[in-house]
Amino acid sequence: MPCAADVAGSRSADGAMRRLERSLRRRIELTQRLRRVRDSIPAAVQITIAATASYLIAHFVLGHDYPIVAVTVTISALGFARDASPRRVLDIIVGILIGISLSELMLMLVGSGIWQLALVLVMTLLVSRFISPSAAFAVAAGVQSMLVMVLPPPEGGVFVRSIDGVVAGIVALLVTALIPRDPRRAADRDATRLFATLDEALGTLVVALETADEPAADLALTRLRRTQLIIDEWTTSLDSAIGIAKISPFLRRHLPELRAQWRLLGCLDLASRHLRIIARRADFLVRDGRERPELATLITDVRAGIRLLRTDQDQAREHLTEVARRLSPEAVLPGSELTESVLVLLIRPLIVDLLTATGLPAGDARKALPES
Repeated sequence: MPCAADVAGSRSADGAMRRLERSLRRRIELTQRLRRVRDSIPAAVQITIAATASYLIAHFVLGHDYPIVAVTVTISALGFARDASPRRVLDIIVGILIGISLSELMLMLVGSGIWQLALVLVMTLLVSRFISPSAAFAVAAGVQSMLVMVLPPPEGGVFVRSIDGVVAGIVALLVTALIPRDPRRAADRDATRLFATLDEALGTLVVALETADEPAADLALTRLRRTQLIIDEWTTSLDSAIGIAKISPFLRRHLPELRAQWRLLGCLDLASRHLRIIARRADFLVRDGRERPELATLITDVRAGIRLLRTDQDQAREHLTEVARRLSPEAVLPGSELTESVLVLLIRPLIVDLLTATGLPAGDARKALPES
């Protein structure tokens, strides 16, 4: 039996380990919070400038005493959403103005009160859902309609608030164009995450094929499945970046670069789907316990090509073309079984997608493959 001193020492070690884990979690959480604050600075500055400008115009130029709507509409339209594109901003502004106008009209027709408030809210929400599939559109309209119903009518009539909403919308769109957030930073960050995830997954897949390691194959497939969320986020951030660059005189010069990145994104989306199929096939193959170094070498070459895509697309095209030329089961696995040959055949459309990502036309990419 363990002595009391051993038990006490074990408990002390366990306690120290738990304290260390708590300390590490707190540090990670603090780092994440500081990073979130840092990344939010451009949006916070943009929103503050726009809300202040809306207030100044509505109050000092138009003479509205309490332009609450002008400020709230600006903040709601810009927000901290990943998608800061002009289309999204305009969508929310239209929803807000519909909510304001509809509630002001209903206020004139049925007056104020509990049942009137409920009627206006449900009508605004349903009309908004009819007009747009965007949930943010309906919520923005509903919030503004309730401000109209709850706050006392301003001097000059209820439709003063509609004017404030229009002012806020114009200011929000102008600020989006003239004081844009850096639209490329989020897109580049998402691209880096995707390339890193693909690299990790393929590295794990190489280990699985080299050593017939089934858990490694499972891990590679799990990592590849995560790529879809990253691709969706990259699509949102890149679409937003292109939308802002189209209207911003300061960012329009980056449009060719962003459009090239859009082409790369589309090809990598297809490539990621092919890689998930390949990983599932490899997961099935390694269950027999046989090592497959030839297939591991082939995946290593694919991995190197994807790495080059991030840094030098000309080198990536040259490397992937060389890989494509030997992509036949007879060249890679002479005398192999059908189950292994299938994996080589699955890599062929993947290479076509990757070659297309380098800027090579799809027809030329397919011509680089040997006869199957």
